[in-house]
Amino acid sequence: MRTHLFSLGGILHPCLWVGLFVWAHAASAGGAIDATWESMARHYTPPAWFMNGKIGVWMHWGISSAADENRPFDGSHYGRRMYGVEGFITPSKNPEADNQRTAALTQWHTQRYGHPREFGYEDLIPHFRGEHWQPDELVAFFKDCGARFIMPVATHHDNFDMYDSSHPWNAVDMGPKRDTIREWKDAASRHGLKFGVSTHLYWMPRFFNAARQYQVPGTPEWQLFGMDYHPTEFASQDAWNQHWYDRCWELIEKYDPDLFNNDSPYPDEKTSGGKGLGVKLFASYLNRDRDENHGEQTAVLSFKNARANKAAFTYNLERGMFGETQDHPWMWATDLSGNWFYRKASKTRMSLPVLIGNAVDAISKNGVVMMNVALRGDGTLPEDQAALLSGFGAWIKINGEGIYGTRPWTVDGEGPTQIVTKRSGENLKAYTPQDIRFTTKDGDLYVFVLAPPTQDIVIASLAAGGLLASEIRNVSLLGSEETQVWERSPEGLTVTLPKISPPHPVIAFKIEFTR
Repeated sequence: MRTHLFSLGGILHPCLWVGLFVWAHAASAGGAIDATWESMARHYTPPAWFMNGKIGVWMHWGISSAADENRPFDGSHYGRRMYGVEGFITPSKNPEADNQRTAALTQWHTQRYGHPREFGYEDLIPHFRGEHWQPDELVAFFKDCGARFIMPVATHHDNFDMYDSSHPWNAVDMGPKRDTIREWKDAASRHGLKFGVSTHLYWMPRFFNAARQYQVPGTPEWQLFGMDYHPTEFASQDAWNQHWYDRCWELIEKYDPDLFNNDSPYPDEKTSGGKGLGVKLFASYLNRDRDENHGEQTAVLSFKNARANKAAFTYNLERGMFGETQDHPWMWATDLSGNWFYRKASKTRMSLPVLIGNAVDAISKNGVVMMNVALRGDGTLPEDQAALLSGFGAWIKINGEGIYGTRPWTVDGEGPTQIVTKRSGENLKAYTPQDIRFTTKDGDLYVFVLAPPTQDIVIASLAAGGLLASEIRNVSLLGSEETQVWERSPEGLTVTLPKISPPHPVIAFKIEFTR
């Protein structure tokens, strides 16, 4: 095995030394991965397509997408809230306010559709038809907007499979009556994108606790609402954990995803009924991939457990960010709809400039970007979300050179805007022209200015005698043919304000060095 390393000014980001050691060790270690976190951490190696592709689109689409678009707040959990406060389980830090919202939604549902006893969640399925869904056109659009991989939700907490499943409640037998996961995968293949799936199944027994009061033994709905499993102690039930494992493995076997995202907990070896089925599934998924690819890992495993060893998987930091560069690649998962699932009044609070700035921030810290869109029940993409993606796509067409295939530099950036390490705490504030982020590729350095500058740009991290030992040969502005004027001093690299900058909220300079 031959490994090529490079650095700028003789300095490689300290976190990358750790990651490269793990990569080199994993690449030379043969044999199957044992179903332990220790073995997974020794072997897990994110593939090049993921590390280089950087940009993905996540798609939430299902039964709740077809509920009346004018419904009030549901937090993307319509099926959980529509049954009322009795039996409703909330993890909210403000349960009183959460219960009030739930009660308001139940009242609205009763007025719109009828009492939940008479019109249950299952009765929305005939309304979920996907009659205008065009997966090929959507995937082509995602690709044009910069995506290199896609990830539809295969099963959400509502226990409805969006594919040809052995579970009777699925989108082939009812609703759209189409194998949506197969069609997404085929479209991704036609357009040269990698394909992932996301399952959110594990929460299901708790999710439907409030619905239990209306279920009748022996009916098909009994299975949809998970009545055979305990709503709060399901994690300790062998039957439920095995059921989860079998459903997930069927999804993997049938659709062979390049990326498998488990967006909820999993059977833990520490619970009485867990029996380590979570890590067993994850190791089996990776082993299956390695077996099919001559011992090389080509698949990505992701989930949200912040306590697990992040060397063993790709951490999904949902709507959160890191304040510093991470040792291991991670995923910034954000939502462009404001609700994960479609609801007309829901809008993201993240402006296009902030979305782009946050994406650059994540990538500068060893992250990749996964942007969720929420389709309508008919399968169309709402115009406001399409506009955000289009704006992002227009930007990356100019600046993608500094995004795709890059790695973190010695420092991730500089500037006054403080990014806090926190899940569900992504930045929503406007960046300033003093906020700078760095990426590197092929010996060149890319410098992103996260807001349009109005005066000369001073980059303190590139001061003479500082972090950068190499001599700068040229500074150019991506998307511009203008010759850039620059000067390096002990205070920093000063780039004279360009006469004409690309009409985008974030600009990028390419710095080339004397070699």
